[in-house]
Amino acid sequence: MAVRGRGARGGGPRERRRAAGLLLAALLTASACTAPDDPDTFLTAGALDATLASRAAAVLDQDPAGYLDALAPEAAKLRAAQRTELAHLADVPLKSWTYEVKGITKQDGRWATADVELRYRIAGYDTAPVATRRVLELMRDGERWYITADRPAKGSSGQLWQQGDVAVVEGAHSIVLGVGRGEEELRQIADTVDLAVPAVSDAWPRPWTRRVVVLVPDSVEDMAGLLGSPEASYRGIAAVTTGEVGGTGKRPAIADRVIVNPQAYATLGSFGQRIVLTHETTHVATRTSTSTATPVWLSEGFADWTAYRGEERAADTIAPELAEAVRDGRTPAELPADPDFGFDGDPAKLAGAYEGGWLACELIAERWGKEKLIAFYEAVGAHDGREGAVEQALDAVLDTTPEQFTADWRDYLATRLG
Repeated sequence: MAVRGRGARGGGPRERRRAAGLLLAALLTASACTAPDDPDTFLTAGALDATLASRAAAVLDQDPAGYLDALAPEAAKLRAAQRTELAHLADVPLKSWTYEVKGITKQDGRWATADVELRYRIAGYDTAPVATRRVLELMRDGERWYITADRPAKGSSGQLWQQGDVAVVEGAHSIVLGVGRGEEELRQIADTVDLAVPAVSDAWPRPWTRRVVVLVPDSVEDMAGLLGSPEASYRGIAAVTTGEVGGTGKRPAIADRVIVNPQAYATLGSFGQRIVLTHETTHVATRTSTSTATPVWLSEGFADWTAYRGEERAADTIAPELAEAVRDGRTPAELPADPDFGFDGDPAKLAGAYEGGWLACELIAERWGKEKLIAFYEAVGAHDGREGAVEQALDAVLDTTPEQFTADWRDYLATRLG
């Protein structure tokens, strides 16, 4: 494993790209605008596409002049901030960086606002780009349009490089990007993910990239910023995996990110850290078979089943909240519902929900076998919508009913935890 830096670039290609960027800017100036005094001059999506293409090339070339060329000369704070952001990206091995203009949402004489989608990929890891929406404010000065503001769109999260200089450590199956964290800490996380990947591949013997990208921000506050959610939601959470499920059935490839809460993660011993990162790596592996049809108890239960698989620990040690409930005569009547997994609820209820999902997957693996568990997971995720997904998979794969499976699960809780 070695610290990953940007590879050396030949001077010729870089200069040619810079020259191409200058030529593109010149063409933009000639084609996108009419005379400076013409009030009917409008910014077009095509013209902005050209400007942003030049800006994207400057990111890949680490060319500050080219990157700042589209910014208004008098926007000193914006130029300083964007120069700093570009420098923060210097060691990140980018495969691609592109923009797509989604629309010019407002235009009034010399002023315009545009919705833009930024997409980027990390070389050797991302088979599909990470996408994030941005809002650009622009001003026409003479024959050119300049960017005067660049901010996340409503509902979009921030990016790691906006939080500080990104340090990069690469392992056999992992790349860890951190801000404000020491190299030794990042190496330890990479080593743990490298152990997790083979374990996950054994539990989930289906095609997946077997490569994991981990982000380690400096604090839980910064973690929340990367997720676009309140800080309080993640205070006791050691790590999460991004990549929302969408649609139904087989999902297209996306770029998942495991995001570590450095404060909560540091409180765990080596066993806990291994369990957490194996759990999150499982989400990366199973992502294309997970859809809106998949209940949370199944996706989280399978991830925990993978993480604890082969560990010689008693069930009541792994599931203490549920064990206490069973022994007190409070065995749950139903499998955990999706809202039970909310991070901002009762921590004991959250722990019990995870434990219940884990033991449901344990039951399937023990009674029907590992391959049936995998087939059940795939069948649920491939269903056309949530309604009927679990019911049909229970019937088709396990030859049982929801009522019988729930009764069997309750009996299994009593056997393992009573």
